[in-house]
Amino acid sequence: MFSSAVPYKNQHYAELKRNCINDKTLFEDAEFPVINSSLYFKKPPPGLVEWKRPAEISNAPSLFVEGISAHDLNQGVVGNCWFVAACSCLAMKPELWKRVIPDHKEQEWDPKHPENYAGIFHFQFWIFGEWVDVVVDDRLPTINKELIYCHSNEKNEFWSALLEKAYAKLSGCYESLEGGNTGDAVVDFSGAVAEAIDLGAEEYYKDQTKQDQLFEDLLKVYDRGGIISCSISAQPHEIELKMSNGLVKGHAYSVTAVKKVRLGHGLLAYFKNETISLIRMRNPWGQTEWKGAWSDTSEEWSKVGDMERGNLGITVADDGEFWMSFSDWCKLFTNADVCRVINTALISVNKTWNEVVHFGSWTKNAEPLLNRCGGCANHKPTFLQNPQFLFDVTKESDEVLISLQQKDMKIHRRFGQGENITIGFSVIKVELNRKYRMHDILTQQCVQTSTFINARTVFMRCTLEQGRYVLIPTTFEPYTLGDYMIRVFTDVDSGCRELTEDKPQVKCWSSFLGYPQVVTHVYVHGAGELQNQDSTGGADPYVIIHCEGRSVRSTIKKDTLNPEFTTSAIFFRKKPRKPLTVEVWNSNAVKDEFMGQVVLSGSVKDTFSPQRLQLRKRGRQMADEMPGTISVRILTSTQLTAM
Repeated sequence: MFSSAVPYKNQHYAELKRNCINDKTLFEDAEFPVINSSLYFKKPPPGLVEWKRPAEISNAPSLFVEGISAHDLNQGVVGNCWFVAACSCLAMKPELWKRVIPDHKEQEWDPKHPENYAGIFHFQFWIFGEWVDVVVDDRLPTINKELIYCHSNEKNEFWSALLEKAYAKLSGCYESLEGGNTGDAVVDFSGAVAEAIDLGAEEYYKDQTKQDQLFEDLLKVYDRGGIISCSISAQPHEIELKMSNGLVKGHAYSVTAVKKVRLGHGLLAYFKNETISLIRMRNPWGQTEWKGAWSDTSEEWSKVGDMERGNLGITVADDGEFWMSFSDWCKLFTNADVCRVINTALISVNKTWNEVVHFGSWTKNAEPLLNRCGGCANHKPTFLQNPQFLFDVTKESDEVLISLQQKDMKIHRRFGQGENITIGFSVIKVELNRKYRMHDILTQQCVQTSTFINARTVFMRCTLEQGRYVLIPTTFEPYTLGDYMIRVFTDVDSGCRELTEDKPQVKCWSSFLGYPQVVTHVYVHGAGELQNQDSTGGADPYVIIHCEGRSVRSTIKKDTLNPEFTTSAIFFRKKPRKPLTVEVWNSNAVKDEFMGQVVLSGSVKDTFSPQRLQLRKRGRQMADEMPGTISVRILTSTQLTAM
């Protein structure tokens, strides 16, 4: 994540600054000139705009005044509360803002050496999988000598206005920042993984258990350096509407603390150990706060001891920051963006993740095997004509995080475009030995499907059982084109890779060693009425599917005589007349015991209907029955891309 940054528009900050100092000139950015098209494409600002350098606005301009703080920022005339909320979150995370504002001490004004000031700054953003270094000059838009966009409380502090200018340059113009998503901006500041939570649809306020679990999740995210923001959904005519309780609809808030607060006074508080879950937020306006329980002057604070209140830093001021109970938060806010800074360090005290990143495109081709924009699973004929990524879960079960991101479209807004396409993904459990692309869904099971939404990022957390999976990122409708980045996080290496081949390649030695004539899919559902294998009257069975010297083994099913294996395998067979065998074994500490087998012809004429077959002995006694049956399905085709 923290690799070197790529210069945006091939503008190299150090070189440009050095040239300006040598020439004794202030930098003027030709890539983002001080003209109207850098301000707007449709809606001009409310007044005559003059571009001014900080020294023309303040006598003693600074990048930071007494450090960087969430309280530095206020929103301007453009509706970009989402960006200001993200900046507030950023200001509280030194390890993040020092990356976004690199060399901050070198960039700061130096009154002792004004000759070193060149009117040039640079900021770094994580854009579609790589850090990008964006250079800007210091000319800022003003009306009546006042900054009209994002600005600090202190008149001589300019980090937020300059950062916003760099972000506007990336987006084409300032107006392109109108209406956005806080989670997207946080990702651009950090490379974090964003998860959108629909508080309204999930109805956490009605279910205390779900609410407690959500609080613990958010507490963990916050304590581990994550960033959280929230909002209340609004109709178009309700955007930034102030409600009677002090909250504002259609407006982004940054979460500045998540705490369990101890109730009571003195030693009694420690013995009773009574706590309440609270959350603190900041309004980007720098004013207008919640008026209900646990607001600045509410009587609820009398339940909290002086020391605990001091630790929480309670301030009674209309500064836009306020506390509220977590239950009220779940009830009144409808959306939250949770950005996790995923820990992929090799050594860490906290949980670490293995990350795999892939980039790709949804592209159109008249040839079905080459088409890569088949739409979602609603479109069965074309669904598998999408990019496919294979990964393994090697533990008994594992939590998997998947993030699908499309390219940011804000830069296209000035051309009347710029809308996100609707995207999502499906996760299908497949044969344990699959190596080639899927062409049909037979017994494979779709175990997870994300939401499909026209957001920049779709995220899902899920727990998957041991096995092999294919992840299919898709657009909602077929033949929709676009670029994507997919990130897969697992506890241990998943071997995640894109499936590009449809079938085994013909090699120069294929004419000597043979080439597959048919492809066969075998599915073993389960077994029944197996023979007791231990003193407790049970068994620990597993199944092995054999074909032409290759085999696939299921996981062990503990202490059962009626196991459900749901195991499948796929074989590209050079010798179609050679049968396949399915063996059942009992796992034993000393030596595994054979429990029976079935032999399958694997003929193209075989029925694909479920079959319950009697287990038999092997070798010369294979005609003799053994206790138990096995349920299988088998399909064979001469077309190698049939499955």
